[in-house]
Amino acid sequence: MRGKSLIAAGVLAASAAIAGTPQLSAMPGVAGPFSPAPARVALGRQVFFDTRLSEPAGTSCASCHDPAQGFAGNHGSRIGVAIGSRPDLVGRRNVPSALYAAYVPPLFFYQDDDAPAPTPFGGLFTDGRVDSLSELVRNPLLNPLEMHNRDDAAIARKLRTAPYADGFRRAFGADVFKSTTSTLAALGAAMDAFLQSREMAPFSSRYDAWVQGRATLTPQELRGLKLFKDPDRGNCASCHKFNETSTNPARSLFTDFGYDAIAVPRNRAIPANRDPRRFDDGLCATGRTRGWKDPDQWCGYFRTPSLRNVAVRERYMHNGVFSDLRDVVAFYATRSIEPERWYKGGRPFDDVAPRHLGNVNVATMPYNRRKGMKPALDDADIDAIVAFLRTLTDAPFEDAARRKARQNPGTGLVPAASAYALPSKR
Repeated sequence: MRGKSLIAAGVLAASAAIAGTPQLSAMPGVAGPFSPAPARVALGRQVFFDTRLSEPAGTSCASCHDPAQGFAGNHGSRIGVAIGSRPDLVGRRNVPSALYAAYVPPLFFYQDDDAPAPTPFGGLFTDGRVDSLSELVRNPLLNPLEMHNRDDAAIARKLRTAPYADGFRRAFGADVFKSTTSTLAALGAAMDAFLQSREMAPFSSRYDAWVQGRATLTPQELRGLKLFKDPDRGNCASCHKFNETSTNPARSLFTDFGYDAIAVPRNRAIPANRDPRRFDDGLCATGRTRGWKDPDQWCGYFRTPSLRNVAVRERYMHNGVFSDLRDVVAFYATRSIEPERWYKGGRPFDDVAPRHLGNVNVATMPYNRRKGMKPALDDADIDAIVAFLRTLTDAPFEDAARRKARQNPGTGLVPAASAYALPSKR
């Protein structure tokens, strides 16, 4: 289990706590290696693809975490957020990839030598609101905009009558279905095992082969790698951390699991965003729930995702506002110097509540440039970084990445107004 491996490594010894959230004295080591029980992996996989577990039936975890799209996707939606089990309602956030989820540590605070105060890292979902796979699984199963089950008991009833129910009894004991609590615990353990499996963390990209000396990168890809690391140019590696000299691929997850407020443009195609007073506050909602002091300082912050298999994803950013990877890199490079290119409503940072605009990152490269200045990255630089990012695609998804590259020459910002209507079907 992920938690046990971290404890064994001696990295969860907290020197303090902030309203119950640990403050660590050192950054956690790399989770794993994992050795999940094959029977539990198989059960978790069956659960993941089971369309009986939604209400009404027809939607599985894989409907949104589509293996053909690097275990991400939006269930047939074209507006940046997913359709749930009821096609008349859609979610409010872009679906993240489930790949490499087992490596995400529980939410914690850490203060490095350069930080004026402790800052948060880790936690599952883009707002870090849960720490365990059991909680992770329950959220989409119970969310009325997703799989729409009424309560835990409804989920347990479906598992008791599932075709793989005997597999649960063999893996977790004859009394596994004796209570809703025991059933949901077994469900979480099975999903934990599946997410720890090699299928969900293949480490089979061309980047991995290059690190191991089994492949080469093109001159453009190597240039992109250099720009990715350069603190005065792309500065991508300051958050999307990796170690190109390590033989352990888990040290190159291309994230530090930290949080940032980068103020991506508002996705006006999300139905909930038709209300101009509605903003997705991100991490500060988790802070309020956990009782952090001054949680509003974290409004607009979202967890830095892994960039592995980023070229396969259907949509980008927490609100799904971008559909093309090149646009994402261009946004980072030009947000501060060409705000009119990205914020079509006329107000920069238009998806952050006005009272929280002070939280937006305007201090680090490349966000610290002023309007009219020369960008830190030109078009050739952006193309080179995108070329490097495509080397992070694992072998099972290379064909999908190539198809996406052909289909998306650069689509700009949000869908046209005609896309604002709710999808009529999946």
